[in-house]
Amino acid sequence: QTLELLKALTPEENIHCQHGIFFQDGQRKVDYVLTYHMKKPGGSRSGRQSMYMLTERAVARSLRRVPHMLSEHHRHQQAKRAKDSATLQAPAEVQTSFLGDAFNGHEDQKAFRREEFEGKLRDMGLELEKDEDANVSGVGFLKIHAPWNVLCREAEFMKLKLPTKKVYEVKKSRGVVEKISTLISKILEPLHPQFEELTWKLVCLSQLLYEEWANYSVFYKYQPIGLVRKYFGEKIGLYFAWLGLYTQMLIPASLVGIIVFLYGCATVNDDIPSMEICHPKTNITMCPQCDQVCSYWKLSTACGTARASHLFDNPATVFFSIFMALWAAMFMEHWKRRQMRLNYEWDLTGFEDEEVSEPKDHPRAEYEFRVMQKSMRKDRKSQHKEEKLTCQDRLPAYMTNIVMMLLMIGVTFAILFGVILYRISMKAALHMSSSPITRNNVQLTVKTTAAIINLVVILILDEVYGAFARWLTVLEAPKTEKSFEERLIFKTFILKFFNAFTPIIYIAFFRGRLVGRPGSYLYLSESYRMEECAHGGCLMELCIQLSITMLGKQLIQNNLFEIGVPKLKKLIRYIRSKQGAFQEEERQKKLQRYEIDHFLEPFGGLTPEYMEMIIQFGFVTLFVASFPLAPLFALLNNIIEIRLDAKKFVAELRRPVAARAQDIGIWYNILRGVAKVAVIINAFVISFTSDFIPRMVYQYMYSPDGSMHGFVNHTLSYFNTSHFQEGKETMDPLLLGYPVDICRYKDYREPPWSETPYEISKEFWTVLAVRLAFVIVFQNVVMLMNDIVDWLIPDIPKDTSLQIHKEKILLVDLFMKEEQCKTYMHQSTASPSDYDHCCRSKNSTAAHPRSRPNNPNIGS
Repeated sequence: QTLELLKALTPEENIHCQHGIFFQDGQRKVDYVLTYHMKKPGGSRSGRQSMYMLTERAVARSLRRVPHMLSEHHRHQQAKRAKDSATLQAPAEVQTSFLGDAFNGHEDQKAFRREEFEGKLRDMGLELEKDEDANVSGVGFLKIHAPWNVLCREAEFMKLKLPTKKVYEVKKSRGVVEKISTLISKILEPLHPQFEELTWKLVCLSQLLYEEWANYSVFYKYQPIGLVRKYFGEKIGLYFAWLGLYTQMLIPASLVGIIVFLYGCATVNDDIPSMEICHPKTNITMCPQCDQVCSYWKLSTACGTARASHLFDNPATVFFSIFMALWAAMFMEHWKRRQMRLNYEWDLTGFEDEEVSEPKDHPRAEYEFRVMQKSMRKDRKSQHKEEKLTCQDRLPAYMTNIVMMLLMIGVTFAILFGVILYRISMKAALHMSSSPITRNNVQLTVKTTAAIINLVVILILDEVYGAFARWLTVLEAPKTEKSFEERLIFKTFILKFFNAFTPIIYIAFFRGRLVGRPGSYLYLSESYRMEECAHGGCLMELCIQLSITMLGKQLIQNNLFEIGVPKLKKLIRYIRSKQGAFQEEERQKKLQRYEIDHFLEPFGGLTPEYMEMIIQFGFVTLFVASFPLAPLFALLNNIIEIRLDAKKFVAELRRPVAARAQDIGIWYNILRGVAKVAVIINAFVISFTSDFIPRMVYQYMYSPDGSMHGFVNHTLSYFNTSHFQEGKETMDPLLLGYPVDICRYKDYREPPWSETPYEISKEFWTVLAVRLAFVIVFQNVVMLMNDIVDWLIPDIPKDTSLQIHKEKILLVDLFMKEEQCKTYMHQSTASPSDYDHCCRSKNSTAAHPRSRPNNPNIGS
C-alpha cells in the first residue's frame, strides 16, 4: 500500500518533494537548516559578504571597542566553551547568542562568532552551504549536509545498534504503520540499491504523516507511533504513545461514568428526600438567604435543585470514586508496561546507562555566560580553578522564586475572593429585582455567571503564569537543559494547578462551612455575609463549576488556542518579513522549502502539551465524585486532541530536533502524585460535600422505620425570627402572605426552646465522627487495592522479558563460540580462511537478533 502511494505521486508532486532539500549541486541532501538575522548594508551581495569575511585586523579593532577588554585567559576560555558547544545537537544561534551580547551586539562580532561556529561544524565533517540571497528579507540560511561517515561516527558515539542478521519480516498490521516502517527500514539500508530511486521520496514522509496521522478522518485508527518516532524522535514519540494510551484507558472510565449518571436519572423519582422537598403539601418555611433584601421562602421552591443534585449525589457515586482510583492505578501500571515495550522496540533499554557514562546534556548558554561573568570578577590567582555557580550565587534567585511564587498564589486567592464578593453582591441585587423570573432564578444565574468569570480568569492567568514560571526558571540559571526543564515544569504545574483548582476546592470544602447561623452569621465585612450552599448541598454547585471550567479549558485553550495562536504568529511573522508587499513578485518565483518553513512557529517543547493533559487528568480523578461525566468529556476532547496535536506538529510547527528519551520524565511522578491525592480528595468530597454520610447515619441510627422518610426534617434546625440582629431582619416579612415566627435552616443545632438554644446538637458530632471514619477507611482501603493492583501487574510484559532474556543467552552463546574458534586456531595449524569458515558456520544459527558489538561501519 505504501509503495503504491509513493509511486503514485505525479511529476509535479515529485518536484515539490525535491524542491529546496538539496544543495546547489542537486546531489547532497539538506539534513539541517540554521537561520540567522543579518544586516544588509547597501542591499548588495558584496556588502553582505564583506560583513562576514572579517580579517584579523577587523577583529582586533572590534575588540578594542569593548569598554573592558578581556584578558587572554578569558578569551581562551570563551573560545573553548564555544568549541565545546559546537555539537550536532546545538543550533548556531542558541550557542553563540550570549557571546554576541557580551560584545554589545556588534554585527561584526556576531558574524565572526558565526563563522567560528561554522568552522567547528566543518571540522566535524559536516558540509555547509550558505543561502543569503533568500526571498525572506533580513534572514540568512545555512544548509547542512551530514555525510555517511559522520553519521557512522555519531552512531558509534550514541551506541546505536543495527541487526547483525539481515532479516526483513512484515507483521500483520492494523493499517499503514508497519508497512511504512518496513519501507523506511529498507530504504535506509545501503545494501539495497534497488530502493535508491525512492530515497528522495522520504522527504514526503511528513505528507504520509499528515494523511495517516494528522487527519481527523482517521480518528478511529491507531496512531503510527513507530513512524512518529522515526520522524520526530523518541521523546515526542513517547508523548504521543502516552497520550494514546491515556485516551484508550478513558473508554472504560467513560462507560462506567455514563452508567452511574444513568443510574441517577433512573432513580431520581424514587429518591425519598427529593420527593419530600418537591411534595406540594410541604409547608416548610426557610430563613432568608441574605440580609434585609431577602425574605422567607418555601422549601418546595428548591425542588429542581434537589432533583438535579441526585443525578450526581447517589450511592453509585461512592462506587465510581473507588473505581476511578483503581482506574488511575491501572493506567499507571499499563503505561509502565507500554513504556518498557517501547524501550525494547526502540532500543532504549540501556539508554540511561549510556547517559551516565557519556553525558550529552551540555551546560546551557545562559549558565556559561553567568559563569563567565563570575570569572571576570575574580582575581587572576583563582583562574586556574574551574568556575561554577554555587548555592550562594543562586541564593538571590532562590529567594526571588519563593517570594514571587507565593505572590502569584496570593493573586489567585485574591481573585477568588473577588469572585466571592461578586456572588454575594449579585445575589442581593437580583433579589431586589421586580421581575419574578429573575428572583426565581437567582441561584442558577449567580452560579453560572460566577463560573464563567472564573473560567475567563483561569485562561488569562494560565498564559501569565506560564511566562512567569519561565522567567523565574531563567533567573535561576540551571546548568543543563534537563534541570531547566524539570524546574520549569514544577513551577508551571504548581501555579496552574492552584489557578485551575482553587475555585473548585473552595466550593467543595469551604463554602457553606463557615456561615454561622441565623442571628449570628459570619461576615466578610459589615455587609457581605458568608455564602451558603443550596438546600441540595454544594455538590451541584461543584458540578457546575467543574464542568464549565473543564469544558471551557478544553474547547477554548486546548483546541482554539492551539490552532489559532500558531496561525496568528505565522501571519505576523509573514507580515513583518514584508513578504506581503511583494505578492506580485512572489507569484513568479517560488519560495524554497526551508524558506516556507521559516514562517512556521518554532517548537517550544512538550511542556504545554503535557501540562494541559495533566490538568485534565486532575479534573478526571480529583473531583470525579461530583461529576461522573468528566471521563466522557475528556475522551471526546482527547480524540480531537491527538489529531490536533499531530496536525500542529506536522503542519504548524518547525520540525523539532529529534531527541532520545527513555521515559516521560518528571511527568510520571506528577501523575502518581495526582492519583494519590485524588483518593484523599474524593474521600473528603463524598464525606463532607455530599449528603451520603448524613443519609446513612439517619437511615441506620435515627429513622423510626429504617427508611429515608423524615430525613429532610431531621437535617433542618429551628430559629425564632425575633432573635435576628437589629438591622439584619428582612424588609418584607409578609412576602408569603402571613407573619413568620419560626423559620428553618440546614444545620444540626438545638431549637430555641431548649435549655441550650442554638448550640450544636449531638447529631452533629455523630455525623462528624462517621465522616472522619469514612475518610480513613476509604483512603486505606483504596490505597491497599492500588497496592494490590501494582503487585499483580508486572512492570515488564512477559513476552518482552522473555525476549530480553533470550537475547542475553544468544549474545553469551555468540561470544562463547567466538572464543571456541580462537582456541581452535591456537591449537591447530588452520589457515585464516579456515577460521573464517569456522566462525561463519558456528555463528550462522547464533546471530544476535537485535544488536552486535560496536563497529566503525555501523551507522544510523
